[in-house]
Amino acid sequence: MELTALKGISDKRAKDFAALGVHSAEDLVRLFPRAYLDLTQQVRISECYHNDTVLLACRVVSPPQTVYNGRRSFVKVWCDQEGERFSAVWFNAPYVRSKLVAGEEYLFYGRVTNRYGMQPSMANPQFEPRGAGRLQGIIPVYPLKGSLTQRVVRSAVREALRFCLPQTAIPAALCRKYALSPLGEAYRRIHAPETFAQKDGAAERIALEEYFLLLSAFKLLKGSKEDARAFRYSCTAADVADFARRFPYELTAGQKGAVNEIYENLKCPQRMNRLLQGDVGCGKTAVALCAVFMAVKSGHQAMMLAPTEVLAEQNFALVQKFLPEYPAALLTGATPAKEKRETKRALAAGELRIVCGTHALLQADVTAPDLALAVCDEQQRFGVAQRSALGGKSDGADVLVMSATPIPRTLSLIFYGDLDVSEIKEKPKERAETVTAVISQRKYDDMLEYIGREAAKGNRAYFVCPKIEGDEEGALASVTELYDELKNRLPRVRFALLHGKMKDAQKAEIVDAFRDGQTDCLVTTTVIEVGIDVPDATIMVIYNAERFGLSQLHQLRGRVGRGGKKSYCFLLIGADSEEARARLTVLKNNTDGFKIAEEDLKLRGGGDFMGVRQSGHAIADIKNLHYPPEVIFTAKKLADEAAGMGDTEQLHRLAMQKYEKLKEIVMN
Repeated sequence: MELTALKGISDKRAKDFAALGVHSAEDLVRLFPRAYLDLTQQVRISECYHNDTVLLACRVVSPPQTVYNGRRSFVKVWCDQEGERFSAVWFNAPYVRSKLVAGEEYLFYGRVTNRYGMQPSMANPQFEPRGAGRLQGIIPVYPLKGSLTQRVVRSAVREALRFCLPQTAIPAALCRKYALSPLGEAYRRIHAPETFAQKDGAAERIALEEYFLLLSAFKLLKGSKEDARAFRYSCTAADVADFARRFPYELTAGQKGAVNEIYENLKCPQRMNRLLQGDVGCGKTAVALCAVFMAVKSGHQAMMLAPTEVLAEQNFALVQKFLPEYPAALLTGATPAKEKRETKRALAAGELRIVCGTHALLQADVTAPDLALAVCDEQQRFGVAQRSALGGKSDGADVLVMSATPIPRTLSLIFYGDLDVSEIKEKPKERAETVTAVISQRKYDDMLEYIGREAAKGNRAYFVCPKIEGDEEGALASVTELYDELKNRLPRVRFALLHGKMKDAQKAEIVDAFRDGQTDCLVTTTVIEVGIDVPDATIMVIYNAERFGLSQLHQLRGRVGRGGKKSYCFLLIGADSEEARARLTVLKNNTDGFKIAEEDLKLRGGGDFMGVRQSGHAIADIKNLHYPPEVIFTAKKLADEAAGMGDTEQLHRLAMQKYEKLKEIVMN
């Protein structure tokens, strides 16, 4: 339905709505409020804190006056609320003088200024005579563009709801089974709730509908790609079992389960897009090597991408050790030019079966015509486009990504149905408990004394800073300045400095010295996040911890406790706040990667699955709604059940009508 068909919407207003992405009456119904004014309760001025936004009933006790303050002027009145006085002022609003009468009662709605013992005041409050009936209830606040006003948008939305009330795409049987409220009623309540509980319930119902359609679209597209698999695997289960015996230990039940899931995935018609998740040190690399074996045993090529040269070299060493019969090479930024050219030539000619490397593998001139499997290690360090480039090295390569902690965007993709998941839940037997503590400034000296005593016992520690150099405001710790400070504070402790601007050979030398016990403490940036294993490291100190994502903090914490000794992770807050402490408390109370990512999802949003942003909400239509992530789990369950109910033609039509753009991204 055209916008201009609605009462009160001219061509000019239609252009202003278009700037908001609203092009039809249907779009207008989905223009959700960005906030709500709470006019359900009146309060006393004495109960208000500074910056509270409240509704006050009062009597105007002085005639409105125009006050001149330098070059500015404003209208001011004094009000009385049962003996408590406050002032109200309006800037650039001379009309107020004719609207207020001394001795009359009014309702005022606005923000209270009440600090440093000063007389309470309200700046630019909305007002009306008491009993007028407009300043009451819960009032929606919409985004605006051009000449649009809140009154115009509210009126237009009410009009659109008369003609374009959305209908649910969830089968009626499922609506009855799960007692889902009518979708149309949810849209009415989101725009005009009587209570905030109604508003929250409506937001959940609308979000559930959107995620249900999104998941259904994913299922449709993934199911339609029967020809996606370009490579057939001839490797048998017996072959994989024989290969697994090459390891000096028996695979855990979780590792065996993951290997079996990958094997079955590689045998099915659809191309694999799988996440292998497990805690640090649980044996994900061994599982990945089994997958690589399946590819090369079947006569194809495989790639292993790592975020650092250290980790790429470790992967290459493991390939040489456990897959010596297959030609392999290492390709990183540090590879000599002549060797790079030869590696690229041999890979393009099909002479190499396996190549390990860093971002160098993503270059356009790196081609592998027979690439059947792409493995992305520590996937949280790579962006969407980078992982896509790896999978795009050949037509139809299977993709296996690995992580100790999926970032919220990755978790969202799992929910949406774009990633299958294999999980290794067992903790390595040699892993010891790691105690996590949030440290305030007053406990800092005690922490340093403790680390000094531990260093004397032969235990080693990491000190991690977010940046190599501090910021101009001095808010961020500098790794170089911290290195100098710690050497002065703990003169008997042997410190070493490590950061990303050092040459690779120098970094390797410093890490080896730390591992061998030639130094006690490593003052570093996040370059130690992956690929460094020091069994005697028992302490992790992270400065400005509130500036790191929970997933990254979990990765850093995983660097200690690897040698069987009880370990400690100290999180130092640079900018203390209730929000920062809440986030760090999540890490303190959890050691499971998926649970941490779920909490991160609640705090940061699900990520833009169509773009490259790693946080923020996924579906533009519901970006202003507030709903718990459990809605996504429910939608996934509903989509799974709907897919097995037989006739889904109408559902598919609605899903693809709304998410046509998914064709461009799913499994690309």
